[in-house]
Amino acid sequence: MKDGSSRRRARRIAIGAAVVLALAGMNGPALYRFGTDQYHEYKINKPEYKAANGKWDIVEFPEEYRLNTIHAALLHTGKILLIAGSGNNQDNFDAKKFDTRVWDPVKKTIKKVPTPADLFCTGHTQLPNGNLLIAGGTKRYEKLKGDITKAGGLMVVHNENPDKPITLPAGTRFTGKEGGKTFVSKDPVVVERAKKVFDPDTGKFLRNEPGLGRIYVEAQKSGKKYETGTQDNYRVQGLSGAEARNTYGIAEKLALDKKDFQGIKDAYEFDPVAEKYIKVDPMNEARWYPTLTTLSDGKILSLSGLDEIGQLVPGKNEVYDPKTKKWTYTKGVRQFPTYPAISLMQNGKLFYSGANAGYGPDDVGRDPGIWDLKTNKFNKLKGMSDPKLLETAGTVLLPPAQDEKYMVIGGGGVGESERSSKKTRIIDLLADDPKFVDGPELEKGTRYPQYSILPNDDVLVSGGSEDYRGRGASNILQARMYDSKSNDFKRVADPLVGRNYHSGSILLPDGRVMFFGSDSLYADKANTKPGKFEQRVEIYTPPYLYQGSRPSLSGGPKTIERGGSGTFTSQHASSIKTARLIRPSASTHVTDVDQRSIALDFTKTKDGIEVTVPKSRNLVESGWYMLFVTDDQGTPSKAQWVKVP
Repeated sequence: MKDGSSRRRARRIAIGAAVVLALAGMNGPALYRFGTDQYHEYKINKPEYKAANGKWDIVEFPEEYRLNTIHAALLHTGKILLIAGSGNNQDNFDAKKFDTRVWDPVKKTIKKVPTPADLFCTGHTQLPNGNLLIAGGTKRYEKLKGDITKAGGLMVVHNENPDKPITLPAGTRFTGKEGGKTFVSKDPVVVERAKKVFDPDTGKFLRNEPGLGRIYVEAQKSGKKYETGTQDNYRVQGLSGAEARNTYGIAEKLALDKKDFQGIKDAYEFDPVAEKYIKVDPMNEARWYPTLTTLSDGKILSLSGLDEIGQLVPGKNEVYDPKTKKWTYTKGVRQFPTYPAISLMQNGKLFYSGANAGYGPDDVGRDPGIWDLKTNKFNKLKGMSDPKLLETAGTVLLPPAQDEKYMVIGGGGVGESERSSKKTRIIDLLADDPKFVDGPELEKGTRYPQYSILPNDDVLVSGGSEDYRGRGASNILQARMYDSKSNDFKRVADPLVGRNYHSGSILLPDGRVMFFGSDSLYADKANTKPGKFEQRVEIYTPPYLYQGSRPSLSGGPKTIERGGSGTFTSQHASSIKTARLIRPSASTHVTDVDQRSIALDFTKTKDGIEVTVPKSRNLVESGWYMLFVTDDQGTPSKAQWVKVP
């Protein structure tokens, strides 16, 4: 005999069944969708599905710790540095509210870090001592044409005095000789002294070549009538005598046109142990959207970016010395679009894939090639398909790094173009005559792909959007594994969160991959609802972590010299098939030139393995690495951190 609670439970079930049947009659498709969603959730959590496709999980920080992550880097402490700066939010910029967080994905802790400047759209790279070099950022947000009330633009100040430079303070007034209109400088400017030019054959003095300074100026008053229509020479108010004769300005049209972002010269090292920024000497050039790349001598090249007046830096590239903490210009001039994908080759030259992330003329510095920094010679490379669709493309050094094969993934047209490419292009830089050839295609044209090298030599490619900043609800909720041996893609589990502009991915020491950011322009297909910055972090667990136990790896030295060896303990030495040193990522704006996976020779010992680090400094740059071993099933160990001095 049933008790009362059993009868009530049976009655509730019967009523529930009747309601379901009634609803089914009224709204069958809705119930079908509900059932489909539940079945999908059931299917993607089945062990066999995860073993074949992996699994995605969303991480939501407590509200007070959420931020608009623009930049992310893996620190050798195993924590993640998340940098927003002002986070593409001008209200934050105006309030000097700049954000940085340090997140521990293992202990699940997150810490706020004081941020000294607006490091929104900065450049960064790993340093030999384990610090992160961070250079550039935002001095001023862009202004769209309709938001500008005062005519303004670039004033080039000339100094014809060969004896000394001249400094003009902020607020200096420039009055046109032809138009009579006055413009005011926004910042101080130092104009170097004129250079004396002599005849190389006779030694006879020919002329003084004026020193130049560049400054942003605005009209004194608002309104279209204060625009200028053409180039004019400008008298500098407040100067007299020889200074007034020697110092003058020249400006092209000063108008109510759109004004681009402006960069800063500030540079910092982030100390992962102290978890704080350390100010170092500023760059010679202000840079917004720069790329930082390690050179063969361990110094760091900083190139491209928008300068302090919003112009593309005119080919002046410079190098940071981690020992002296100072910057010096490189020889020669070479101009690239912003965030160019430029990597160190094993011969000491630099490979430029042609991929970049945003600003610059469509006919300047966009051809892929090999750059010899010492001679400033640049040899163009052939075979690139969709060559006009390389903005917002990804570039990855395919594993192992010794093979020196690169893949260029997707991309789109210059600026706010709606065009995008399905192509992947592969180049073997060790070939006698390197040329790009097409690799496997993506299903959709893809801007802003995220890409991470995995310990088993696969490359995870995920996300992006078909249109500029996800317009038209064009985010791509797909992920693929690229097998560098078979040169093929395999579709894996779909991500849960759309990612486009201001997004990226980071390989974690436990073999999972973290995804951050996304800054959609609109949130709907009709492009009427403004987008909202994606603050959720997503973690992808690859299939190899659902295929049984993983090989152990422990002990061993914390430092191994190039050409040297280190012995590590493993209970599964007999099954180990590969060993890899993987450099930790520093990712932003589809750019991660730090990422590389280096194959290590190894021998098996009684209790583990002995690995040997290659001798080449250009292959194995100084710094911290994750050491992974992978077994005969393709399952990696957890990483051991190793420093190569």
